[in-house]
Amino acid sequence: MSKPGVLADTDQPELAFAVRVTDQPGVLHELTGVISRHGANIGYVDITDRGEGSSTTYFELSAVGDAAALLDDIRALPRVLDVQQTQPFDRIFGKRIIVIGGGAQVGFVVMGAVSEADRHNIRGERISVDTIPLVGEAELADAVRAVGRLPRAKVLVLAGSIMGGEIVAAVNEIREQGIVVVSLNMAGGVPKVADLVVSDPVQAGVMAVMIVASTAKFDITRQRGKAY
Repeated sequence: MSKPGVLADTDQPELAFAVRVTDQPGVLHELTGVISRHGANIGYVDITDRGEGSSTTYFELSAVGDAAALLDDIRALPRVLDVQQTQPFDRIFGKRIIVIGGGAQVGFVVMGAVSEADRHNIRGERISVDTIPLVGEAELADAVRAVGRLPRAKVLVLAGSIMGGEIVAAVNEIREQGIVVVSLNMAGGVPKVADLVVSDPVQAGVMAVMIVASTAKFDITRQRGKAY
């Protein structure tokens, strides 16, 4: 059981593997057909490394009965070139913190987040930090909405001098999807709708990590709506 206030992971992957296939129509249907026949549930899938007539499809599955038999049936497909079992992304990169905003502010947030994540990761956590410096209301709003589509994203930190308008609407949307939003204390409407407002960018990064770390004592449900 996760502690109160910590964002818990659900439906943990039981099997992860990458399949190198001939890049032709219908191959994905054949792969998912094998998975379906084994009664496994696809938690995540991505097609990567396309070129020269082949591509790699990565799967993370839960509710796997016989992993060895499933992989053997995948290997038996005529257009499968290679199958490699891997560690799921949550055991490698883990929970993701996304930092979006102005370059200088993003840099300081990342400084705090990476330092704090390192402290928890050496104790067995897996927390990673992703960033993108952006300017412009439309560009920022698009990026905020995209966070809701990123796998394993748990917290978004908005780091800038002014954010409002369409960005506020985007923040409300991803909060409804379960993403916690931390905002720097800036001009505009974003601080009014964020879960937590922090003035110091380094501290904002630290607190973002503490929100997701099961090895930290931080309850976001008690801090929501506060400003520091």
